Amino acid sequence: MTDKPVILYACVHNGGRSLAAKVLTAHYAGEAADVRSAGSEPGDCLNPAVVAVLHERGLSTEGEAPTLLTYDGVVEADIVVTMGCGEACPAVPGKRIVDWPLDDPKGQDVRTVRRIVDQIDARVRALLTELGVAAEPTRTR
Repeated sequence: MTDKPVILYACVHNGGRSLAAKVLTAHYAGEAADVRSAGSEPGDCLNPAVVAVLHERGLSTEGEAPTLLTYDGVVEADIVVTMGCGEACPAVPGKRIVDWPLDDPKGQDVRTVRRIVDQIDARVRALLTELGVAAEPTRTR
């Protein structure tokens, strides 16, 4: 791993869990990490409930859009965090892949989505601490 780790978050549609993880990681790590997200079956849009919860926290989702998870994207990452994409995620020998078993926010009420985002937030902070990346909030974009 380089001084600036490349973290890839992957879920099925890349509009909810992985989006939240990417936005939260960028918020806490700032320029200290290269943060990406992708989906094994990317959706057409971002999950509006996840976007709303992130906006409640003062976090922007501007410029975010579902992206296809590729083999090359996995190869480029230092760590891949999966969130429900299961066997659809490309396996790369020697690549560190961690699975976060999280509920899917799709179709959930905002209270449930807040709980899921809280769980992602805690996991993101723990991962950044483990990677030696400061988990201090940067300015909201």
